[in-house]
Amino acid sequence: MFLTIPSFLSMSYKRKKKVVSLNSLFKTFNCMLIAWFVLAFGNALADPEEELLKMEPIEVIGVTPLHGVGLPKDKVPTNIQTATHTEIDAAQSLNLAEFINHNLGSVHINEAQNNPFQLDVRFRGFTASPLLGLPQGLATYQDGIRINEPFGDTVNWDVIPQSAIASINLIPGSNPLFGLNTLGGALSLRTKTGFTHPGHDVKLYGGSFVRRAVEFSSGGHNQRLSYFLSGNLFREDGWRDFSPSDVRQLFGNVGWRRDATALNLSLTLADNELLGNGALPIQLLETERNAVFTHPDRTENNMLLANLRSRHAWSDNVLLASTLYFRRNHIETFNGDDTDFEPCEDPENAGFLCVEEGSEEERVRDQFGNDVRLTENGYDSDDEENEIDGDNDDDEGGLNATNNTSQTRQGGYGATLQATFTNPLANRENQFIAGASFDHGGALFNAETELASLTPDRGTVGSGIFDDESFVDVEAAVQNIGIYATNTFSITPQLGLTLSGRYNRTAVVLRDQIGVALNGDHIFNRFNPAVGLTYQIYSGLSLYGSYSESSRVPTPVELTCADPEAPCKLPNAFVADPPLDQVITKTFEVGLRGELGDISWNADLFQGTSFDDLIFISSGALTNEGYFQNVAQTLRQGVELSIGGTLFNRLHGRLNYTFISATFETDLTVSSPNHPEARAGEIDVEQGDRIPGVPQHNLKADIIFTVTDALSLGTNILINSSQVFRGDEGNLIDQIPSYGIVNLRARYTLWNHLSIFAKVNNLFDETYETFGLFGEADEVLGDDFEDSRFLSPGAPRAAWIGLEANF
Repeated sequence: MFLTIPSFLSMSYKRKKKVVSLNSLFKTFNCMLIAWFVLAFGNALADPEEELLKMEPIEVIGVTPLHGVGLPKDKVPTNIQTATHTEIDAAQSLNLAEFINHNLGSVHINEAQNNPFQLDVRFRGFTASPLLGLPQGLATYQDGIRINEPFGDTVNWDVIPQSAIASINLIPGSNPLFGLNTLGGALSLRTKTGFTHPGHDVKLYGGSFVRRAVEFSSGGHNQRLSYFLSGNLFREDGWRDFSPSDVRQLFGNVGWRRDATALNLSLTLADNELLGNGALPIQLLETERNAVFTHPDRTENNMLLANLRSRHAWSDNVLLASTLYFRRNHIETFNGDDTDFEPCEDPENAGFLCVEEGSEEERVRDQFGNDVRLTENGYDSDDEENEIDGDNDDDEGGLNATNNTSQTRQGGYGATLQATFTNPLANRENQFIAGASFDHGGALFNAETELASLTPDRGTVGSGIFDDESFVDVEAAVQNIGIYATNTFSITPQLGLTLSGRYNRTAVVLRDQIGVALNGDHIFNRFNPAVGLTYQIYSGLSLYGSYSESSRVPTPVELTCADPEAPCKLPNAFVADPPLDQVITKTFEVGLRGELGDISWNADLFQGTSFDDLIFISSGALTNEGYFQNVAQTLRQGVELSIGGTLFNRLHGRLNYTFISATFETDLTVSSPNHPEARAGEIDVEQGDRIPGVPQHNLKADIIFTVTDALSLGTNILINSSQVFRGDEGNLIDQIPSYGIVNLRARYTLWNHLSIFAKVNNLFDETYETFGLFGEADEVLGDDFEDSRFLSPGAPRAAWIGLEANF
């Protein structure tokens, strides 16, 4: 088979063995960068020149992952949103996901995990999330490298170093140039170098939730060499019980340039432990918003990304760019949860533990193939058959919980080569970009479910007995080859035409390491086109319109979790793979944008139709149990309005409003066994029903007032309308209520190189929820908890204060 698991993943692997720590790599990297710091800083003092290569763009938009020369914004036929490092720093955001939620239009979040580093980010109704089980519709790039994970196309926000980001481009629509997953758009990040960001900065802050953090960065250069280093150490206890987080990030870049050539070698490291204990039963939420249902729900990310970028100006009109990368991310999860196992009811199975299979029950077998017997004497490992306490109630020691664990070893490598030509065509301005990419990713996934008991605080204690059918050991490989091109031609000085296209060929190979049930070989091919027009009505006012197509292929996790007869407990169990089709989205967009002095504005209409859309159908007793299913057609359409700029040189701000209608366009029946209106565990979905998790109205404002040269005050306002529960695709019950929150921040410069800053989130201490689904609260909390609705609460009022030194 031409497509294999990468050798660096195929090393021997023992179940439940902890992923090798990156501590040694952190230490080695620190030593290397200290040496670079000494050399480069000394040279920077000797030669403070900060002129960049003449080929570097200044105020243009990168229209491909490698950016190239870029285009003036008025030549881009979509509503691209941008942000610079200055805006990121001024926002005092905790991480990238929080920043784009607070500052970019058409973005909102669902806090399914209730961890600030595990947000589900939605843009125009499409998702980029760290959680398996969500259909991923946004592509995320760091310096031209697609960082969606190979196994599930997930995006782990906690491994992206915000302090190293130089600029952000949020490209809307089904842009084919950014490859797979750009159903709703692409998020393209560029990192800092010593040439672009010389200087040194140290930031320390702390406050609510026992949060404490230190961030630092240092950059410098001489005529030929540069370095940049940044890091982030973050800890907090979390505002909910049993929800601490520990984040460690490190980024380094070494650059070289000469005449028309530039090279940059960068390394990104992350070693994080996140606990987010998810949604709460609504009746428990009413009395204890900081409580958890069951715990722990822990995720450990251990990531390394090495990237070599090059740029060479072949001539005045030809620019070559390339990137070569290696990426590895080892993820471990531990989820203490409710159970769908219970004492057998059939007299023939009396005294044993069973699981319901449709209308029948089956005995549970342990890891040795023995039936699990219930006894009052507890579990005795010397018995021929496992015996455990059979009281399935809330008392400690009862068989009323499970420990779901998984280990995902992911890695990949790839390269992209791109050429940009700016030669005139027919004596008109013209830019032609062509490129090719190769990406190979692999994953080793292991998972198991251990029978456990709940403690008085609803934690779990393992029994040492594992469900024999829960063991998963699968290898997956994903290989993608892409060829793309785009051409922007000035038909007249006012009218521009852009034609783009990309061909993708993706192969997905699955190999079951226990049996053959999960084996699969899948090939997906597609050419995606795009066309756009821009017209400058007069200076400061332009019209644009575009049509684009993009696609995404089913991921390994979706292909192995597509059987409604055997739902998966994400991310811990998989079944045989009924075929799934690739998703195709076709987007129309038209808009006006203008500038008047220091004020800019935008008005935009968009419509994106997805064919064979993939959604996760909640099924089974547990909140993380379900399966993936193609839906013939879904629709996301709406209006974007934005205005912002500077008034009187002291008031800076932007206002964004979005109306979005995200609906199913096909009648279907889906499983939702815990839905209060379900019939035989199913609900009907009709054309026009709203897609869960997407508010129709989204309003946000960010304002900074420069009171004096030393003091600035800022506010951020977020308003989201109501949204549908996951599992209520038929829109049968009341929605999750709308909410609005106000955040404040301030900065005061004590003297030239030292400032104090402060931030208050949720100033008025609003109680609100951002996500909801259904579960069986009474199985854990008792018969009084009959309401099956679960909600993820938003954080209460919180404040932090810190010091920042820069020089």
